[in-house]
Amino acid sequence: MTSDTRDWLFFTGWLLTGSCYLLALLTVLSIGVFILPIPLIATVVLATRRGALRCLPGLVSSASLPLFLLTYLNRHGPGTYCTASAGGGSCTEDLLDPWILLAAGLLVLAAGIALFLTIRRRPVTAHVPGTSA
Repeated sequence: MTSDTRDWLFFTGWLLTGSCYLLALLTVLSIGVFILPIPLIATVVLATRRGALRCLPGLVSSASLPLFLLTYLNRHGPGTYCTASAGGGSCTEDLLDPWILLAAGLLVLAAGIALFLTIRRRPVTAHVPGTSA
């Protein structure tokens, strides 16, 4: 496996780990306590792998996943959306504008990817204590 592929896998691992942390936080009053061990184990596994820490910007991009979920849930917005069925109908009020949510999600995702690419391009240099930089 090439270093490039490995870095992207680590980035994706951090992205999924961060999204599990967010899911545990958002559902702390119901199932969050049961979800929390999953990202904790994933953090230990990822943090102990060589080269995985430079892929940490995946955690920044993980904040885009809840925004994409909100975009999907508000896909009929903004405003009120009504459906009719044989037994009656139902309306959902106060839907958000999905385009704003989508733009915010894409912006957060792109920010994490840009940070990741910037860190990857930086040369790794070792500093020896007692020498001038």
